Amino acid sequence: MLKHVVMWKLEEEAEGKTKAENALWMKEHLEALVGIVPEIKSLEVGINVLDSDMAYDAVLISTFENKEALAAYKINPKHVEVSSYCKKIRKSRVVIDFYI
Repeated sequence: MLKHVVMWKLEEEAEGKTKAENALWMKEHLEALVGIVPEIKSLEVGINVLDSDMAYDAVLISTFENKEALAAYKINPKHVEVSSYCKKIRKSRVVIDFYI
């Protein structure tokens, strides 16, 4: 199994929403992909609750069968739609993919 972890720092305001509103939007829309994108084995999104300069604002933790399944997820039109919005509201993003 391949674990895919993404963390974002979000803009204070973007696309007419606050950081908190956008973080919640991300959580709802990414988690809604479960059952729609068949390659997803598990997926959860966490929103940071503590104020720290070092902290990221949101994290995605997801699991896929292998690299090919992750690649298929990344180009799935439903994921691309959500990802396109996430790109508009982020300051930065970091990713790690590893086998478990």
